[in-house]
Amino acid sequence: MMTWLKLATRNLFRNGRRSLFTVMAIGLGFAAVNALGGFTSYIFTNLEDSYIHIQGNGHLSIFKKGFLDEGKLDPTRYLLNEQDVGAIREVLQQHPEIVVATPELNISGLVSNGEVSTIFLASGRIPDDVALIRSRSRTKVGRMKLFDGEPLANDKINGVGMSKGLADQLRFGPGDTVVVMAPTVDGQINALDGQLRQTFNSPVEALEDKLMLVTLEFAQSLYDTTSVDRINVLLNDGLLTEPMRTTLGRELAARGLNVEIKTWNELSTFYTKVKDMFDVIFLFAFLIVFTIVVMSVINTVGMAIMERTREIGTLRALGVKRRGIVGLFAVESMLLGLIGSLVGVILTVIVWTVIFTVEPTWVPPQITRRIPLEVYLVPREMFWSMCALLLLSLLAASFPARKAARMEIVGALGHV
Repeated sequence: MMTWLKLATRNLFRNGRRSLFTVMAIGLGFAAVNALGGFTSYIFTNLEDSYIHIQGNGHLSIFKKGFLDEGKLDPTRYLLNEQDVGAIREVLQQHPEIVVATPELNISGLVSNGEVSTIFLASGRIPDDVALIRSRSRTKVGRMKLFDGEPLANDKINGVGMSKGLADQLRFGPGDTVVVMAPTVDGQINALDGQLRQTFNSPVEALEDKLMLVTLEFAQSLYDTTSVDRINVLLNDGLLTEPMRTTLGRELAARGLNVEIKTWNELSTFYTKVKDMFDVIFLFAFLIVFTIVVMSVINTVGMAIMERTREIGTLRALGVKRRGIVGLFAVESMLLGLIGSLVGVILTVIVWTVIFTVEPTWVPPQITRRIPLEVYLVPREMFWSMCALLLLSLLAASFPARKAARMEIVGALGHV
């Protein structure tokens, strides 16, 4: 084997310029695929982290059965009452894997500045629980302040946050009194005064003039209820999401609770759509690299066979079998793939280093502030890319190599 490896290495250096261009084509293709893969991993990680931690939704959400289907038309029929919440908490407390379980109540109604009113949509949460969930963020975005003003606090139940479009529409400023009106669960009209503590940009442009954030106590007071519409659960490990859903579903059902549990990716449809889009983009990028690698290797090996026809005839005359000729060119092509992949690893690390050093920023979808742009190094993807390129190099060389092995010895020796 070492003899074939030495021969293959010498043959590559015999046509150094051609081999160099092939290696660079493979290396650049490798770097392009893995740079795109690193950027894709960055996008997926940040989208996941945004929904779970930054928005404070956790890994699992527990609803009363039917809320997601019918709750939008009649939400008060599908609320979890105090007894339901107490029973759910008893089950959740038995699992040390759960970091925090926090209730949430989404409300809607009218918000007024005393002169005009407009529709609002708000989520009522416990600020300290949301802060704890956000503190577990793994990304740079999670450490950024994504609002202007002060954070909501448990001890200031009338504090509210408002999307900038809504605040501008009603001409609200920091500290202004906000009048919020909504029907209670019994159908009566209720109104509360709130104090504007923060403004933020809506992740969805269509909701820029409608979104608000309030404390859970404020939301329950406005609806005149002690119920909630969901309980969000944060786990200490995202890999436990599916197993915990199964376990909790079984235990809650055993307690007679008519609930359903949804995972974060089931509720985050935007994540699913973006992931599907990038999977298609990555597939197209790999197919382009596949074409470049195959054509480069076929060209290099084909030219080498044409120039070394008499050498092939000599080897066959000396007793080298056809599979030996195929093996020789297979080793050469795999060396091209291996060296090209190693060059690609170096280029990928260089790209990562430059981006890490320069720290460029951009404004991605659903975030209206400039955030750091990153490209992750993903060793697993780099390993599989290397294996794929080695296999492609081998397959690309097998066709011309088999043709060379079938040459007649006399004809090959007399080739000019």
